[in-house]
Amino acid sequence: MKSLKNHLSLIVALFTVLFAVQIYVAVDRTIAAYETHLKNDYSIIVVSNKAFTPVEFKAMDTLIDRSEAIATDQVLDRLQGEMTKKNLDLLKLTLPKFYRLYLNRFPTPSEIQNLQKRLQKNPAIVRVEGYAQTHDTVYKLMLLFKDVVQVFSIAIAAVTSLLILKEMRLWQFQHSERMSIMALFGAPVWLRSAVLFRLAIVDAIIATGILCLTFFIIAEYGWMDILLQTVGIKIELFNFIDDSLRSLLIALGVSIVLTLTIVIGNEEEE
Repeated sequence: MKSLKNHLSLIVALFTVLFAVQIYVAVDRTIAAYETHLKNDYSIIVVSNKAFTPVEFKAMDTLIDRSEAIATDQVLDRLQGEMTKKNLDLLKLTLPKFYRLYLNRFPTPSEIQNLQKRLQKNPAIVRVEGYAQTHDTVYKLMLLFKDVVQVFSIAIAAVTSLLILKEMRLWQFQHSERMSIMALFGAPVWLRSAVLFRLAIVDAIIATGILCLTFFIIAEYGWMDILLQTVGIKIELFNFIDDSLRSLLIALGVSIVLTLTIVIGNEEEE
């Protein structure tokens, strides 16, 4: 019963580490998807005295993906009853050209500033509106959220690693008699500690399996998908090939490294 309790403690600790890492990965994917969503909605307004082609705009900066002219017909239609045809035609010739520029990715605040400066170097461009204040607020909020999750995940992983180290020391004490007898017969350190490595590897595999099962249940019920769809995002929270493999490697790495720490520390004490 005590052995089962120790196994359960290590499995829960490893699962917590893996869950914290996977949450960070999921948040990173969510932010990347949200940036793509914002990129599709975000645009820069350019006012110019001459007509530009999409190729000319793309040549100004590699960040520009495409451009489209903003029609002024509606404004002219409203003035038809208030102005003569001659004045209306004259106004149509002198009216500035308006363009909406779309970018190939969601830019940083500094990239927006640099893009505005490059566009304004063209003498034909009168004004560039990048909505910098709104853009900066959204961008900083995304970075803040990502940083908070990252710090939270690192803190959980660090504290949980200390708990794993403590559990492995208990395992060492439980098997100390067997290891001492093997040492008397000249068994090398790796052979004496084989039982610790075997237990660590088995628990790492079990913890990974529980993580996969947890995210399978989350995906099956789909309540996270509903929350993400409210902001227009659809992502894969858990890739059952790549994420499972990465989680298994992390669990094995943490278990084996901490077991080595215990074994090497014990060898130096002897």
